[in-house]
Amino acid sequence: MPEILQRLARTAGLMTKLSLSVLAVTTLSVTACAQSTVRVTVTPGVREGESSLTLGVTHTQYTVQDGHGNAEALASARALLPKMGPFQNQHIMGWGALNPMPAPGQYDWSSLDARIELIRKSGGTPVITLCCAPDWMKGGQAGQTNWSNLEVAPLASHFDDFAQLSAQVARRYPDVLHYQVWNELKGFWNRTENRWDYEGYTALYNATYKALKAVNPKIQVGGPYIPFRPDADEAGRVPARDASLRGQPYGSVDQRTLDAFEYWNKNKVGADFVTNDLGSYNKNRPPSDPFAATQLYTDIMAWLRARTKLPIWWAEWYATSHSAPSFSPEQQNALMAATLVRLARSGANVALRWAPQGEGGRCCEGSQESLWSDVRLAGGGRPFPAAATTQSFVEHFSSGTPLVKVQSSSRSVIALASAKRVMLVNTTAADVRVTINQRPPSLLKPFAVAFLPVP
Repeated sequence: MPEILQRLARTAGLMTKLSLSVLAVTTLSVTACAQSTVRVTVTPGVREGESSLTLGVTHTQYTVQDGHGNAEALASARALLPKMGPFQNQHIMGWGALNPMPAPGQYDWSSLDARIELIRKSGGTPVITLCCAPDWMKGGQAGQTNWSNLEVAPLASHFDDFAQLSAQVARRYPDVLHYQVWNELKGFWNRTENRWDYEGYTALYNATYKALKAVNPKIQVGGPYIPFRPDADEAGRVPARDASLRGQPYGSVDQRTLDAFEYWNKNKVGADFVTNDLGSYNKNRPPSDPFAATQLYTDIMAWLRARTKLPIWWAEWYATSHSAPSFSPEQQNALMAATLVRLARSGANVALRWAPQGEGGRCCEGSQESLWSDVRLAGGGRPFPAAATTQSFVEHFSSGTPLVKVQSSSRSVIALASAKRVMLVNTTAADVRVTINQRPPSLLKPFAVAFLPVP
């Protein structure tokens, strides 16, 4: 072998041994000279509010239901489900449920029965979303279901029919005491005035509210399930008049969305909680800093709290774009964790994870802010990083947990703390060394989320 090659070989061998030696050292040594240490200070004796947040999921088209996957994958996902929070939500039509009333007086409860039974067997607290409406309530032909018209709103002449269908649902499932009325104002758009048809939605809501309360006054009813989105900077949109909701890291909230909430809030006959849908990722103009964009949750919560004292639910909440393959499951997890910190600090009451099961073949290896992989695929039902974060959050920061003062010396690490546990989120694509209360440091891998004891 030529001398130069011998030298290279010896050098390569030395580097390999050195690399193995480095890997064997503690995480402190790995980054001792590579970066400064982020200092996290937890002060257990200083209270800063209390978490009121309860987590849960919304089952969609595919979930952990018999016939929807292989036995091993289903068993794995079913073991995860109860750990993701107590609430489990199901729509009455669509997203895994067939038409419950194909024709007047004709009911088909088979698919909804199966979903409610799934929730019961897994120990969940059932929630039902009263959406969508049978075709005959939307001008379609009785006895037929055109799924392409799923998101069409019922005609005003059938609002009472929809309310009575909702009452039938409540009678059939007497253990279900939480109802969300409709979904994202689907079909309720005033094309003439280029705004939401909040008058129509509120009329449907009021009829449904009264019908449910007539069945059982203890039933909890919420609305208006409006989709708040930070994309009002686009042409044709109407940026919020409130300066705190425009020109922010996430963009601007559309004033027409705020108007819809204001109308419903003023004209509703009653409500037991407020429920809405929020996503901090501006799909039209992606934020330069997605973590900074989660400020939307803090801002919208403040806006809502100024207008209602009712519990605030988030029927759906998102921190990334479902169509952006650049977000790895790890980065999705970090963004979701940062959002949970925002929700806990701002006084949100419930947050439901839409589609906890990923869909194989789509972005990020089947994860769309999902909790487990597609049970229809070989090896499915495995947890994504967000599952561990959700489980730990449920264990350590659920409703009733006192929050204490915590400070981070760098924006690269987000922190939330109780007297016993601190939640840390690495917002960067690099390793970060963290010390808590001046104790020996720990290493956070890129986009890692950790729940550590308070020293």
